[in-house]
Amino acid sequence: MGPPRHLALLPDMGAERVEWPVPFADGLDLLEGYRGRQVAVLASGDPFWFGAGSVIARRFEPGEWQALPGVSCFSLAAARLGWALGKVLCLGHHAAPLTRLRPSLAPGVQMILTLRDGDAVADLGGYLAGLGFGASRLWVMEALGGPRERVTEMLAGAASGVFSHPVVVAVEIAGEGAVLPCTSGIDDGFFDSDGVMTKRPVRALTLSALAPKPGERLWDIGGGSGSIGIEWLLSHPTTEAVTVEPRADRIALIRANAAALGVDRLQVVEGRAPEALAGLDAPDVVFVGGGLSGDLLDWLFSHLPGGTRLVANAVTLESEAQLIAAHAARGGDLLRIELAQAAALGPRRGWKAAYPVVQWSVTL
Repeated sequence: MGPPRHLALLPDMGAERVEWPVPFADGLDLLEGYRGRQVAVLASGDPFWFGAGSVIARRFEPGEWQALPGVSCFSLAAARLGWALGKVLCLGHHAAPLTRLRPSLAPGVQMILTLRDGDAVADLGGYLAGLGFGASRLWVMEALGGPRERVTEMLAGAASGVFSHPVVVAVEIAGEGAVLPCTSGIDDGFFDSDGVMTKRPVRALTLSALAPKPGERLWDIGGGSGSIGIEWLLSHPTTEAVTVEPRADRIALIRANAAALGVDRLQVVEGRAPEALAGLDAPDVVFVGGGLSGDLLDWLFSHLPGGTRLVANAVTLESEAQLIAAHAARGGDLLRIELAQAAALGPRRGWKAAYPVVQWSVTL
């Protein structure tokens, strides 16, 4: 079993040849129908590098299958260019949006990507050029390791041509595009907003209090522009986040921001807390940035397991009073954040104060 291009490389063996169907999942049922027979499934190079290997392994028992990996397309591409593979980002983008590249785009970064087909090469070049990285160098590699192998070098801003699947593209990023910082509290300009957003300095302090760790899940209640949930996801590729927001227009804004910054894995739930929280997978951390109330805090404390971390920000006097009362009753840390920025004051300058923010952090 295998794709037509793989089956075409085989000599006449007298064996039955079965084309793996599209969509890919249909082939698993077909393969399962051959239980008890000797079946060879053909895949590109190492099938556990963004390939079919792990999917098939999850479907069948360990004793039912054996993997015979070959050289991966990433190893072949690095060998053609003399790149140190341990320092190169190896990414499977044959079934993923190009926007997921966004956090990795910085001058000097080297990456090797698998793409869905030849037309995606122009899409990749246009995406990079649109972000100011049109000077990036691309090496388009067709049918690596086979008799049809071809390597074509070009700039992202001029990416064009007809390329045959399978396609791997090596990229060396260059240009003057904006680079996402590695620290929390990225510039507000990276987000589209209707004005309701945790601004950069407070966001940095809030992310520090939330303290994301690999594999942890966040509930972001009162998403606004989605900035807290998005930065949580940017902190590590294994983190998860759910943003709860009652307004449909902000839901669209959150999704657009998440996609633009490469974290479309952000789960967005339309509704009000705590009603909208029912049925969600339990979080490791909760942030309350909007909709704060005593009823919401009571629900969180009564429904979530011990050890869950909670951070809540308050700006209004009413919400501040809620946090002061909660701190007195339940403990934790209470922090008052007061910031001022230099601004014009007539012909001179003065300090323009922002509204103070009260932040409560506690472990349930």
